[in-house]
Amino acid sequence: MFADGADLGDIKKFVQNPLVAGFTTNPTLMRKAGVEDYVGFCRQAADIVNPKPISFEVFSDDIQEMADQARVISGWGDNIFVKIPVTNTKGVSTDEIIGQLSAEGIKLNVTAIMTVGQVQTVISSMTPGVANVVSVFAGRVADTGVDPLPLMAAAKQITKTNVNAQLLWASPRELLNLIQAENLGCDIITMTTELWNKIPGLEKDLTELSLQTVKMFYQDAVDSKYLIT
Repeated sequence: MFADGADLGDIKKFVQNPLVAGFTTNPTLMRKAGVEDYVGFCRQAADIVNPKPISFEVFSDDIQEMADQARVISGWGDNIFVKIPVTNTKGVSTDEIIGQLSAEGIKLNVTAIMTVGQVQTVISSMTPGVANVVSVFAGRVADTGVDPLPLMAAAKQITKTNVNAQLLWASPRELLNLIQAENLGCDIITMTTELWNKIPGLEKDLTELSLQTVKMFYQDAVDSKYLIT
């Protein structure tokens, strides 16, 4: 399980958690967290979590400039994976620079993947022997009303052809996704702070949960001072 977020306080907390194997973040999360210095934040976060891996994202829309940024980001620490989107905003595949960077030994986390075809293209572009992550956004797929399990099962079959490629279940929406990812053999799942906070509820007795829910509804009604007349 990887912790996903951009709050340095949370990162310092999670690095002490033996269940946390690594970290991910992105510019959207950083902006929400109020990060103003991208480079400073990344360097500090990488130092805090070292030697656990952490992923930082390029943000150019020019394919070759993405590659240049990736080389810079990779140089900030040995535990850094560089996030490369599967395409730019024009839909142009980044497979060429994935191949270039992978061949240079740069560890990549290819992100925003949502189709089997994209998984196949990414795996075909990666250099065997170099550690890489294939991030499939199962949660966003589910948000469209499509069951992501067949996609993730197919992605697992493809990624296991490269022993150094890890399949990441991205954007989980509920703890059930953690169980699903484990059952499918996904190597990694990202977990937001909200989901981490739900971990104690795993395998909770449902009769007890039902009673707690009734008590919650009752107390909320009492506290509201509603009347039925």
